[in-house]
Amino acid sequence: MDVEVVDGDLLNQNVDVIVNAWNRNIIPWWLLLPQGVSGAIKKRGGYAPFRELRKAGPIPLGGAVLTGAGKLPFQGIIHVAGISMWWRASERSIRDSVRNALALATQHNFQSIAFPLIGAGTGGGSEDKVLTMMQSELAECSFAGQVRIVRFRNTNN
Repeated sequence: MDVEVVDGDLLNQNVDVIVNAWNRNIIPWWLLLPQGVSGAIKKRGGYAPFRELRKAGPIPLGGAVLTGAGKLPFQGIIHVAGISMWWRASERSIRDSVRNALALATQHNFQSIAFPLIGAGTGGGSEDKVLTMMQSELAECSFAGQVRIVRFRNTNN
C-alpha cells in the first residue's frame, strides 16, 4: 500500500473516494451546524450524501458507511463514526474508523482513498497524535491502492 501525507483540502484530492469523519448518525444531520469536513461536503457537494447516510441508521463507533458523493467529483464518500456522542475521539474509534473505511474501499474496488485526520479538530485530538495513530493502523492493514492522509491547510489565502 502506498501511503502519503499531504497538506491541503480533502475535497481537492484526485482520488476515487474520500472519508468523512462523522458522528454516529444518532443526531439528525439537519440539526448539526456544518463544520469541518462535513461542512465542506455540504457546502460544495450538497445534502444528498447526508440524506443517503441517514437511511443507514445508527453507526457503531468506528463503523463506516459508503454513500454517493453528491456534486463532488468522487465515486463515493465513506463516512466513519470517529467521534462519540460526547464529541470526542479515542484511539480505538480512530483505528476502527481507518480499518473499516479501508475494508469498504477494498470491497468496492476503489483504487485510491483520502482520509482527513479523524478525531482531530472537533474530536479533540491533536493533529500529531492522530496522524501517528492513523499511520500505525494503516501499517497493519492491507489495501491494493493509494492512501492519502490530508492535513487540512487553507490554501485559499
